Amino acid sequence: MNTVPWLNGVLRLLQAATWLVLLLYPVAVWVGLSRWGTTVLVPLLVTLFTLRLFVLRGKLRQQMWLGKALAIVGILLALVSWALKQNHWLLYYPVLVNALLLILFVYSLFVPPTVVERLARMTEPQLDCAGIIYTRRVTQVWCGFFIVNGAIALATCLSGDIALWTLYNGGISYLLMGALMGIEWIVRKRVRHI
Repeated sequence: MNTVPWLNGVLRLLQAATWLVLLLYPVAVWVGLSRWGTTVLVPLLVTLFTLRLFVLRGKLRQQMWLGKALAIVGILLALVSWALKQNHWLLYYPVLVNALLLILFVYSLFVPPTVVERLARMTEPQLDCAGIIYTRRVTQVWCGFFIVNGAIALATCLSGDIALWTLYNGGISYLLMGALMGIEWIVRKRVRHI
């Protein structure tokens, strides 16, 4: 079914907007809780996550499953926070993001191809045996990252310090993720030249 071109543009804009806001989730929660409280923040978050659920598109089945699961988790945490009138439920979203990513990556180790191999095959469809072994190792490294990152995210939730939570989950964890991606890129380039 073909859609109207302007509708595709609107859909892409909504996808980009929801992705950006969810990337900034910790900052949005911090600002929202400090300025408006849950009466304004929760309906905004539920709307955002619901919108994300409906505009989500992806090339990989795993990517779609993860995106929908994360949207549902976000909706549930926001609703629980509102129903129980307890702000701290909103802080557990980064913990659950890491848990779901860990589940997805571990699952792919037992039911290949791994997540990293699938991503690699998007640019290099004829991945050789060494490439498959390498992507499996990278998947294992990411599993370790999600365990450590999730544990630190949980510790920031339990600390009760929203500024610390925002700093780690909205900044430091992204820097660590970027550093891991950069290191992996450097290692991959060196491994390919050997």
